This record gives sequence, structure tokens and C-alpha cells, in this order.
Amino acid sequence: MPTAPANGIEICYDTFGQPANPALLLVMGLGGQMTAWEPDFCEALANAGFHVIRFDNRDTGLSTKLESAPPPDIGKAMTGDMSSASYTLWDMADDAVGLLDHLQLERAHIVGASMGGMIVQAIAIRHPHRVISMTSIMSTTGNPNVGQATPAAMTALMAPPATSRDEAIERGKQSARIVGSPGYPSGDEVVAARIARDFDRCFYPIGVARQMLAVMATGDRSEALNTVTAPTLVIHGEDDPLVTLSGGQATAAAIPGARLVTFPGMGHDLPASLRAKFVEVITGHAASVPG
Repeated sequence: MPTAPANGIEICYDTFGQPANPALLLVMGLGGQMTAWEPDFCEALANAGFHVIRFDNRDTGLSTKLESAPPPDIGKAMTGDMSSASYTLWDMADDAVGLLDHLQLERAHIVGASMGGMIVQAIAIRHPHRVISMTSIMSTTGNPNVGQATPAAMTALMAPPATSRDEAIERGKQSARIVGSPGYPSGDEVVAARIARDFDRCFYPIGVARQMLAVMATGDRSEALNTVTAPTLVIHGEDDPLVTLSGGQATAAAIPGARLVTFPGMGHDLPASLRAKFVEVITGHAASVPG
């Protein structure tokens, strides 16, 4: 897969569809590789008339790993000491814009899931002239009073990293049962295949910790979201235990004119059974905005 110099690092990316079509940039969440945007989903977006770009965030997949960075200390961060954070979501937003620069794309529709939703929010705040429209999926504002995980989901998130491929697969199946969509369960075999694929491509748990610190160190974006001018769609699962529904509601409330679409039975994933609906609402939103 190609790589691009962006914001002082190398970003691995790929594309779907015709470059002449309006650009649609997909930004994945915490520890998620670009492969979490499944090819059939990307192809459906491309078939709807968009040039789709997906990429690995820094510290994951085949993009640059910040191996010389200080060890991330989540325990200290939870007490308010963010001194071990190597970067913030603002830096990750600049990475994405650097990729657009490399691709010579002046503007794009931006779509982010979970932490990726936070990153696209940061892009829309920091680089408003680069954004045609924004879609924030199963994400939140950074306000600690909204979107908080259930105890079970937080336990799954904070579990020590796996030490082997088999353990990673088993952990992935357990996590999917906790945070996945109760109305649209993926099934153990599907989850196991996805975890194995991603483990074989890149297993880098310290990068996940650094990304988690980036989220924590960025803080509350609520006030800044009031300045967003990009037409915004917010998608959220009504049964999301990791970023609970109030996070999506607060995001939509903070952004002027934002539209909130919720799905009963959807948890903190992008279930295959809902992908056609996701494509419909995302492309409908993007197509409604003049490029």
C-alpha cells in the first residue's frame, strides 16, 4: 500500500473510486487500522460517487510508530497528569490534513468513527476550509460528563494487552460480546477472522496507549465545536456501552445545525447488517452539500 509524508510522519493509505469524484476521507478509532473500514463498505461509498480514502493513524497499522516517545502512563493521566502524552488529537487531525495535502485535495467530506469522530471534529475546528461536510460516528465531545462507558465496557477497554495471537483473538471475541451491537451480533467466527487479520498486519499495543493518552490530553472540545461551520451528521448507536448515547447527543447539540441519527440495537461497532444504511445516510448527507 502507498505511504504519504504528512505532518512529519509517514501515513499508509489506500483509495477506492475515481479521483475526479468528491473526496471522502475515513478516519478510524482507537487502535483501529484502516482495514476496520471494510472494503465492501468503501466500495459502496465509491459506487455512490465518491473518491474514498482510508488510512492508518499514527501509531497503528503501517503508519509511523513513535517508538522514541516517552512511555505512556495511563494511570497518571487518570489523575490529571498528562505529561507522558506524546501528542494530542490536534496532531492527529494535522496528520489527516497532511494526507489531503499529499493527495492534492483542497477539500474533502470527512467521516470518523469513535476516536476517529473526535479527530474529524478536530479537523473541522482547526481546518474548516478543508471540510465540505463532516460525519461523526459513535463519538463524543471530550466533555467528561457525557458519553461515559459502562463499567463492563471500561473494564474491556482497560484490560492489559494480549501476549499472543490466540489471546488477542479470544480477547477480541470477549470484547465484541461486551461492546458490540446487541441487535446485530457479528458472531465469533467473523470477529475472530477480523482480529487475526489485523493482528497479522500489525500488533502494536503501546501505540493504542499513546492514542488513548492523546484523547485524554486533548480535553473538552464542546466550546470549540460551537464554531464548526461544516454541515454535520452525527450517527450513534442507542445501545453503545463504550461511548454511550449522550456523547452523540452532546456532539449534535454542540455543532450548529447538526443532525443526529440513532440506531436501536447498535453498539460500539459498524455491524455488517447496518452498512447499507450507513452508506445511505452518509452519502445522502455528503451529496446534499455543494462541493
